[in-house]
Amino acid sequence: MAVPFRKVSKTRRDMRRTHYKITANGLVECTNCGAKIRPHRACPKCGFYKGVDTSKKETAKPVEEKKAPKKAKTTKKTEE
Repeated sequence: MAVPFRKVSKTRRDMRRTHYKITANGLVECTNCGAKIRPHRACPKCGFYKGVDTSKKETAKPVEEKKAPKKAKTTKKTEE
C-alpha cells in the first residue's frame, strides 16, 4: 500500500483546496414585478416568464384511452 513519504503542510493542503468554495447564486430581476428570481424560471410571485403569464395557462387534459368493446363469451356445446 502506498504511504506518503512526508506530511502535507497546512499551507500546501489549503492551496490545493482554494477552488473548493461556494459561489453565490446569480439572481436577476423579474421583468414584470421586479422581484429577484433565478434566471430562466417563472417568477414565483407573479407567475410571469419572458413576459407571458404562466400561472393562468391551461394544462393539457389527459387523453382517455379507448378500450375495445368486450366480446360476449360463448360456450361451445358438444353434440352427442
